[in-house]
Amino acid sequence: MGYKNGKDIFPDKLLKEIQKYVNGDYVYIPQTDSKAKWGEKSGAKQELIQRNTQIRNMFKAGTSIEELSFLYGLSISTIKKIVYSKKRGE
Repeated sequence: MGYKNGKDIFPDKLLKEIQKYVNGDYVYIPQTDSKAKWGEKSGAKQELIQRNTQIRNMFKAGTSIEELSFLYGLSISTIKKIVYSKKRGE
């Protein structure tokens, strides 16, 4: 995000109207397009859903929590949260 001078962006009439409300201060103007949710663009969210599904399936097949913790490099408490959570679609 960069700062731009209002004189370079806004028409004079609009700039004068804005100056009635804010004169000499910084104003943040949010984007109009909707932002993607976390991990949607990079695919990280889908990868985590797939990983967690694999962990649940391995746990159901008899793999211990300690072994899953070692295999996936996650803490035992994190593995427990994954296998015992009721959320399936994450």
